[in-house]
Amino acid sequence: MSEGPARRAAEAVWRNESARIVAALTRHTGDFEWAEDLAQDALLEALATWPESGIPDRPGAWLITVAKHRAIDGWRRRERLTEREKLIAGELRTFEQWDAVPELGDPDRIDDDILRLIFVACHPVLPAQARLALTLRAVAGLTTEQIARVLLMTVPAVQQRIVRAKRALGDADVPFEVPDRADRPARLASVLQVIYLLFTEGYSAGGGEHPIRPDVAREAVRLARQLSALMPTEAEVYALIALMEFQSSRFAARVDAGGLPIPLADQDRRRWDRSAIARGRAALARSQTYARGLGYYGLQASVAECYVVAPTAAETDWARIVQLYDALGSLTSSPVVRLNRAVAVSMVDGADAALGEVEQLAQELGEFRPLHAVRAELLEQLGEQDAAAAAFLKAAALPGNDAEATVLRRRAEAVLGRPAQSEL
Repeated sequence: MSEGPARRAAEAVWRNESARIVAALTRHTGDFEWAEDLAQDALLEALATWPESGIPDRPGAWLITVAKHRAIDGWRRRERLTEREKLIAGELRTFEQWDAVPELGDPDRIDDDILRLIFVACHPVLPAQARLALTLRAVAGLTTEQIARVLLMTVPAVQQRIVRAKRALGDADVPFEVPDRADRPARLASVLQVIYLLFTEGYSAGGGEHPIRPDVAREAVRLARQLSALMPTEAEVYALIALMEFQSSRFAARVDAGGLPIPLADQDRRRWDRSAIARGRAALARSQTYARGLGYYGLQASVAECYVVAPTAAETDWARIVQLYDALGSLTSSPVVRLNRAVAVSMVDGADAALGEVEQLAQELGEFRPLHAVRAELLEQLGEQDAAAAAFLKAAALPGNDAEATVLRRRAEAVLGRPAQSEL
């Protein structure tokens, strides 16, 4: 076999199963940082051997098998051979199973390595940004560049936080387990944020050729539902489930036949998943039985509900969406929330009213592609074709997935009525 297919297969299995592989190895070694190293070593071995030996039937299980052998070798070298070696050596005879989690009995027992990994990476011993950076790296498999864009940080800062976070978890000897019931609330906000950022990567990919990754989004929804079994009276867990169900209901209509993203206003609403919308509304209703008023995710879910219940784009209740964003703004100073509010304002009061708010966000959001894309649309609505085209081209040149960049360049050409030349 040539090197190309083997490399592509290795990259695919790492992209799709790295979180499960690292989580399984962390459970068996008790050392998150070492588990990552073992997984990476196994991947390198795959890249070296698969071109000649062929791609195994279950490449993810192959990687775990190799990594476990290396773990045993490591324990031997350290002269720390214990009963743990016997356990892992026995398991080498059986491939790791990736089946869905069985029906849950004991609500305090969640047999889900990825959810355990999230709780470990969201340990209070780590600063908030370090928790997010580490978990996005380990669970979502994002590169440091992608994490930097998501968290609005520099790449060196992300790298430092990940290195320090791994060291801090090792120094604190954090066990690979879901914390006791009394300790879970301290980690809940970070866990929810990580799951939603994982979903966001599936809903609007931060890089690569494809604008959406439904498999990643589905994994985030699955994790949230597992979390609801673990913490069944937490309103924000159900609110997050509602938000993700509403957003995922539009997957079938979000890209055209060529794989390019379709704006919300132009989507064929007949292709929206009505069962996902119904599940979202049920989850949102349940969230409101546990708390007074709407929380951070409850407000966002309510915004998403406004989109999915509107019969047409023109009938969207934009005034209510502005009110919901006003309430959300009282809970967070996020510039992304303010950007989304500005879009809603443009639908209620016109592009001119929103443009000033968008311009004020430029310093905070900097090279954030959605900011420049929104600015371009507002300029186009105001009839400023040259400025709009330049803004579309600016947005296309910024980091993000390739399909979005293609659409943005086409928007620039449509505004000008001729092929557009990037100034960047």
